[in-house]
Amino acid sequence: MKVRESGMPDEAQWASFFDGEAAVGKLFGAAQVQGDVIEFGCGYGLFTVPAARRTSGLVTALDIEPEMIAEVRGKAAGLGLTNIRAELRDFMADGADVAAGSQAHAMIFNLLHLAQPQDLLREAHRTLQDAGVLSVMHWRSDIPTPRGPPLAIRPTLEQCRQWMVDAGFRDIESADLQDCCPFHFGLTGRR
Repeated sequence: MKVRESGMPDEAQWASFFDGEAAVGKLFGAAQVQGDVIEFGCGYGLFTVPAARRTSGLVTALDIEPEMIAEVRGKAAGLGLTNIRAELRDFMADGADVAAGSQAHAMIFNLLHLAQPQDLLREAHRTLQDAGVLSVMHWRSDIPTPRGPPLAIRPTLEQCRQWMVDAGFRDIESADLQDCCPFHFGLTGRR
């Protein structure tokens, strides 16, 4: 199932909204992730590549668009990153297709405006090992932005925080993304 109001601009425009390397650094923290990472909705791989550089394990990058999977696979091959597995998957309809408790970190970026965000958060929770971390990033709803879903369907930071709590996450903290992603907010939480 495609996310409502989804659709990607060209890659150069998309990359102009974020510093993917800095965002992943802030949301992952200083230490390398010990274990596997799952990314729900990898798009062009703007966050996939930095995640692969910050983990000892495999990054499973999921997307519903074949073109995005091809982009990520091409980037991984071109950069010699053998720890990225880009998979075509409708994770909203079919789940992530990874074992429960198998992931050290999960990423949900720019997706929680979908119709049933709690379902996605519960699936992320299912995939994470005990004390595994979820990173959430989304377009801000308090300001107009040059891209993103309509303001009327964007969740607020507090809505996302509550949805994370409802899905079973704890130790939820805000991440300051102003200097790298001024149109976004970030949250992290633990399983």
